[in-house]
Amino acid sequence: MTTHQAGPVNVDAMLEDLRTLVEVESPSRDLDALTASAQAVAGVIENHLGGRAELVEGDAGPHVRWSGGGEPRVLLLGHHDTVFPLGTLDRRPFAVEGGRATGPGVFDMLGGLVQAVHGVALLDDRSGVEILVTADEEVGSGTSRALIEERALACGAVLVFEGAAEGGAVKTGRKGCGTFEVTVTGRAAHAGLEPEAGINALVEAAHQVLDIAALARPELGTTVVPTVASAGTGENVVPAGATVVVDVRVETAEETERIESAFAALTPHLDGARIAVRGAVGRPPMPESASAELFTTARQLLPGLEGRSVGGGSDGNFTAALGVPTLDGLGAVGGGAHADHEYLLVDAMAERAQLVAGLVRAIRTRVVRAQPLPGEHRDVRRG
Repeated sequence: MTTHQAGPVNVDAMLEDLRTLVEVESPSRDLDALTASAQAVAGVIENHLGGRAELVEGDAGPHVRWSGGGEPRVLLLGHHDTVFPLGTLDRRPFAVEGGRATGPGVFDMLGGLVQAVHGVALLDDRSGVEILVTADEEVGSGTSRALIEERALACGAVLVFEGAAEGGAVKTGRKGCGTFEVTVTGRAAHAGLEPEAGINALVEAAHQVLDIAALARPELGTTVVPTVASAGTGENVVPAGATVVVDVRVETAEETERIESAFAALTPHLDGARIAVRGAVGRPPMPESASAELFTTARQLLPGLEGRSVGGGSDGNFTAALGVPTLDGLGAVGGGAHADHEYLLVDAMAERAQLVAGLVRAIRTRVVRAQPLPGEHRDVRRG
């Protein structure tokens, strides 16, 4: 392996840790795999930072939590679950070639975890630092959200190690995102003998798809995209049931309210058809105001660093919605999240680890002000 070294950061050691995490495959919802992955993450943390990394059991798999002691001041947030099924590693083994590391999860987001740990390892004093690595981010953070919010409020500032945006930019804003499922109930009948006796759930679903798609407001950053549909049981049967799944992204709380109200108000077009809706905008928007102060600090540490608002969601949406200063996209520089061509740029790893150390030092020595929630005015951190 080519030797990669930059300043006090041992990039070869980072790559070996990355190999360790990648080679313990960790698909969401696979409890055995996630348990092994959590143990591997805890081992990497303890090896470089000392102390004990606690495994916090959850229904979706163990979360990993580590503290440097003292009064909590900054939370480093990530996840160890990935979207790739067991066996992906056989087809795409971990490799480092041509300045790129490849393998399932290198960019989203195992590389970011490694950079976070090695960045904290640069600090002589690690007091006030907490690391939380969850097991269910890729499937909505249902079992980890309460813990994330608790620790974010306790610490007062959050650094999120999702992969960087294009060109290495950090993520200064995110859309809120959610999934809705619309279920249509009709009535079956013979499609040839007496179609008029049925209530065609597929036809009703087609009406609903057009109504739903019309809810989008691109000028406001709101996207409403029907993504999955199913209906029918046989080619000669009037469909008695249909479902439509819809992906929603919004930039503001006002649009969240409008979209959720619109889904709740959907009504049938066909006499006798019934509609049921479930879902919500589960991750609230992360406004750029939540990252403004931390982004300014990051640019002072790394001149030329760019920030970008993106459509995807992360656990940073939750912490920003609480008014806790949050900066996202501090993880790996690369691309191809959730795809076979996923990669990480090796030459950026040391710089990112050093940025972690600089941000933690800065946060611990200054007041980071929270954005007040509606109707509130409060500061969330001491200097």
